[in-house]
Amino acid sequence: MKILLIEDDRTMASFISKGLKEAGFSIDHATDGLEGLDLALNSEYDAGIVDIMLPKLDGLSIIEKMRQQKINTPVIILSARRSLDDRVRGLEQGGDDYLTKPFSFSELLARVQALLRRASSSTEATSLTIGELSLDLLSRTVVRGGVKIALQPKEFALLEYLMRNAGRVVSKTMITERVWNYNFDPHTNIVEARISKLREKIDKDFERPLIKTVRGLGYMLSKSDD
Repeated sequence: MKILLIEDDRTMASFISKGLKEAGFSIDHATDGLEGLDLALNSEYDAGIVDIMLPKLDGLSIIEKMRQQKINTPVIILSARRSLDDRVRGLEQGGDDYLTKPFSFSELLARVQALLRRASSSTEATSLTIGELSLDLLSRTVVRGGVKIALQPKEFALLEYLMRNAGRVVSKTMITERVWNYNFDPHTNIVEARISKLREKIDKDFERPLIKTVRGLGYMLSKSDD
């Protein structure tokens, strides 16, 4: 799971980042509003934690611009403001939860987990289907053309990511961040190796390959194999 943290107080940001990483999350941290907005609009996140008082662009404006761009990433607002009016305004601007400073990390973590559960139960389908290829997220099974295909956990995660972005090119950097939860190392061939293994299982015995290499850019799963 990947979280965007927009917080200009470095001590607070370090406290939050350290705790979330220990809880198994991947974190991107922005120290001002403009940097945070750029990340929010151009990268994918499972949740956001956004301070209200930020240099260059305030937190509520960030959330408002995200919602205008149809980015529905759930967001927890952090603020030293405790009044009811401030909380209401934050939620009306598109925030999903509001936490006042100071707070305990255990409370923040519980709220993040609750937010992710709500987002998953309300928006996430339990299966993905592209043409004759289907992936069941509950049983962890993959079938193409009536043939059940056995995948390793990382192969399953890679195929899920490709299917969620069907028809769209995803770069090696995007894949390593989402599937392996770490920054891209240009000297590793881990993505190429896993794509190769996935192709052997998904495409080898079928007339039309679904996984395409877009030279110099990355990979794409075709929306249909008709």
